[in-house]
Amino acid sequence: MPEPTPDTKPLTTQNALAGRRILLGVSASIAAYKAAPLTRQLVKAGAEVQVILTEAAAAFVTPLTLGTLSKKPVLTGFLRDAAAGEWHNHVDLGLWADALLIAPASANTIGQLATGLCPNLLCAVYLSARCPVFLAPAMDVDMFAHPAVTQNLARLRSFGNHVFDSPSGELASGLSGPGRMLEPEDIVAELEAFFGNQ
Repeated sequence: MPEPTPDTKPLTTQNALAGRRILLGVSASIAAYKAAPLTRQLVKAGAEVQVILTEAAAAFVTPLTLGTLSKKPVLTGFLRDAAAGEWHNHVDLGLWADALLIAPASANTIGQLATGLCPNLLCAVYLSARCPVFLAPAMDVDMFAHPAVTQNLARLRSFGNHVFDSPSGELASGLSGPGRMLEPEDIVAELEAFFGNQ
């Protein structure tokens, strides 16, 4: 058998994310900038990524950036073309996905999901999704420690959702503590481990 050259790699087991359909929900948080490298790493791992960006999140990261990296138009609302009556079907999106990943998951979005509110496309997809749901919380230390957020995260876990740990570190406010969004490479590793065990 010939030795591998720089252009050929030894055969390895297929990446656990190859061919997986990932809905990436991005909510409004300063950590939304991490959605760009996260999208890139998911695509590089072989996943098909459809980004859903809340309208408020578009102030932190642009649809153009995420659409370029995902190679798909980013969805930001229910309507595709209001004049033509075309809309983004949240039920179809929820059925299409192998996983719904919300990263970052802001305190506001976490509260909406935990209480069944449906003010935007992301929340509607969440309520319609039959696939596993993963959340990567991101907020300041006092918000993260607030009993309302703690209870909402516990409730989401009780629904069967997977909530990633929020590591400690320096936050955008200058404070230090838990509340940081898990790094993109760690999120990808968690998803690979989940799908690799199926």
